[in-house]
Amino acid sequence: MNEKIILLVEDNPDDVDLTIRSLEKNAISNKVVVAGDGVEALDYIFCKGKYKDRNIKDLPTIVLLDLKLPKIDGFEVLKAIRSNEFTKYLPVIILTSSREEQDIIKGYHNGANSYIRKPVEFEQFHEAIKTLGLYWLIFNEPPINK
Repeated sequence: MNEKIILLVEDNPDDVDLTIRSLEKNAISNKVVVAGDGVEALDYIFCKGKYKDRNIKDLPTIVLLDLKLPKIDGFEVLKAIRSNEFTKYLPVIILTSSREEQDIIKGYHNGANSYIRKPVEFEQFHEAIKTLGLYWLIFNEPPINK
């Protein structure tokens, strides 16, 4: 697979729209798969449920993960990703509105690659997405899954 897919794990439709608009505005044309809760995110990553026919070797290039999710929260999603040999190096960027210091610490403790607070203003959010896209989708060299 050569397509660099972004898995956006976000339950707020406004934040989904804002993220996708920012990606488009920054000419980041990668396919975006949206998971509206933690269960759907794990189903996508591990090819279960409605994603059972997806090739497990076609992992997303990055996961943009909100913390406050229905069914399974972002921390549990992150733990599941890190506890699996095949997905443990998958880049996971926590993208959340939480300003709690304990969430930052817990995120990194559980293996997040980055923790980004969602800026309130669109232009700040736009710049954060631009920088994120450049680094994780263009410059970063991930390990190759076999």
